[in-house]
This record gives sequence, structure tokens and C-alpha cells, in this order.
Amino acid sequence: MNLITFAVPCYNSEAYMEHCIQSLLPAGEEAEIILIDDGSTDGTGAIADRYAAEYPAVVRVIHQENGGHGEAVNQGLLRATGLYFKVVDSDDWLDAESLTRLMNKLRMFSLMEKPIDLVVCNYVYEHAADNTRHAVRFKNALPVERSFGWNELGHFNVAQFITMHAAVYRTEVLRASGLSLPKHTFYVDNLFVYQPLPSVRTLWYLDIDLYRYFIGRDDQSVTEQNLIRRIDQQILVTRLLIDAHDLDALERTQHRLAAYMYHYLSIMLMICTIYLWLSDTPENLEKADALWDDLRWRKPGLYRRMRWHSANICLLPGRVGRDIDLFIYKQLRKHLKFN
Repeated sequence: MNLITFAVPCYNSEAYMEHCIQSLLPAGEEAEIILIDDGSTDGTGAIADRYAAEYPAVVRVIHQENGGHGEAVNQGLLRATGLYFKVVDSDDWLDAESLTRLMNKLRMFSLMEKPIDLVVCNYVYEHAADNTRHAVRFKNALPVERSFGWNELGHFNVAQFITMHAAVYRTEVLRASGLSLPKHTFYVDNLFVYQPLPSVRTLWYLDIDLYRYFIGRDDQSVTEQNLIRRIDQQILVTRLLIDAHDLDALERTQHRLAAYMYHYLSIMLMICTIYLWLSDTPENLEKADALWDDLRWRKPGLYRRMRWHSANICLLPGRVGRDIDLFIYKQLRKHLKFN
């Protein structure tokens, strides 16, 4: 068995995917790289096939009809042979020194009777516009360089949560969780990292700046314009997150895990609401109200928790309150530069 499978969803990625692949190859033959050509119409498939021919012991290629990012991840997970599984988007890359440290740690975990379920690493926003970087680290919230459980979680701040970029899951944990991402839907990375959390028993925080998250292409799904244009997909993912688990029930048995998942869900609701507000159309303002009204009627306990959660800035009533919340959001965006 390989130590890790890197799944790389690729859609019309010919301009930048080689940088990503080259950053993964130093993991060597203990790693498997699965390139998923998601119905590309440019030279992506040919580039993928070339790497598979050049590195047959490491690189595998899946050519599929376009199904979106989620279906590419689904197929990568289905065919993965690695003990661990990590998604690396084709416009991002991994730091070489950090990758070496990760592989050393996974080698150690592979010898354990019960390998660690979830490895958390730091990730770095790489801003193309001004050539700056911003790292998201977890030393204040997670024990460093040792095995721990959910009962040892610390406090996560508003801009700090375990994203797909930070997570290295044990493959069987993902499969046992029943994870299946919807097709033709953006923002499913949130579901990928959130749904399996209750299946995790042991964690390890490796304090390395592993994942480099590129910010700067106009066609990226996380730009403000695209988030507003694809807001219905964001709403769909948010509803799937709401329905993924009964957090009130989970709180009775795993209080710290439930607190973290409330925090995560609160941030997702905040993001969805903010971009509905930013569009400032009557239709989208109604969608924002409908999202919260549905939550209030179906899950009143969760609704109260989300409305008053410390991570959620979408709390103030009326137009004036909305303007204040949008001002706070814009200041956070200016400082953290997350899109």
C-alpha cells in the first residue's frame, strides 16, 4: 500500500497543472498521484497522460466526462490505494521541505497498530496580485506534534478552521463516513472536510506550511464575483452541511467536536449570507431570509446557536445591521485577503 494518494482534479488546467504535479513528485514511489481529467477541452488530458507514461509507478490518470470538482474527488477516492488521501487542486502546490516532513510522519503512522485518522497541516494563501503570503496556522488551537482527540481542542478564531487544504485524512475514514460529493457543484471542499469529522478518533497537528493556495485568477470559484454568480451552489452546499449531522445530539457525547463543528457551520452560513447580501438584489435578499427561516423552523436549536455564535457576524437586524456586518466583512477581507 502507498503511504498517500494525492488526487488532483484537473479541468482545462494546461497552463498551470505541471507546477502542481512537479511539487508532488518528490514524495517518490511511496505516493500515488491520481490526475483526474474532468472532461477538459484543452491539453490537460495530454499532459496528464505524458506524466503517467513518464512516471508509471507513481502517476495514474482518470479521464471522465465533466462532473465537476466533487465528482473528480469522488473518483479519486474510489480508486485510491494510499493509506492517506489528500486533494490538491491543479492550480495549487505543496512546499517541498514540508512534503518531506509529511512523508516521514506518514511513514511513522503506517507502523502504528491504529494509524492517525486525520493529520492537520498549515496552509498558505499565495496572492498573485501583490506577491504576498498569508499563512493559516493552528498552534493556538491544536496540540503540536502528538496524537490527540477531540476533547483536547482549543479555541479557533473566526479566520481559522480546518479546510481541505489543511486536511490529510486516512483513506478508510473518508470511505467509512459515506462521503459522496454532489456533481457539477462548486464549494464541495467544505463538505469534504466537514462530513467525515465524527468518524475521526485521533488527530495529529504537524506545524508545517505544506499547502500553497493560489489566489489571483479571475476564473477562480472563490472570487467575489463568482461566489455571487454561483450563489445557488453555495446555498446547496450550506444546506448539505446543515443536514450532514445532528450537532445537538453530537454535543451530548463529544462536546469539543460539536463546538468546533458549530464554529465551522457558522462560518459557512456567514459566507453564504454575506454573498447573498453583497449581490443586493431582491431575489437574493429573499434567499438569505429563506435560508435562515428554513433553519429556524426545521432546527430551532441549531438556529439559535448559529444566530448567536461568536464566529458569525450575520447577526444584526435590519438594513443598518446588514450594512454594519458587510463593513466588518470587507475589513476582514482586506486584512486576510482570502479571495
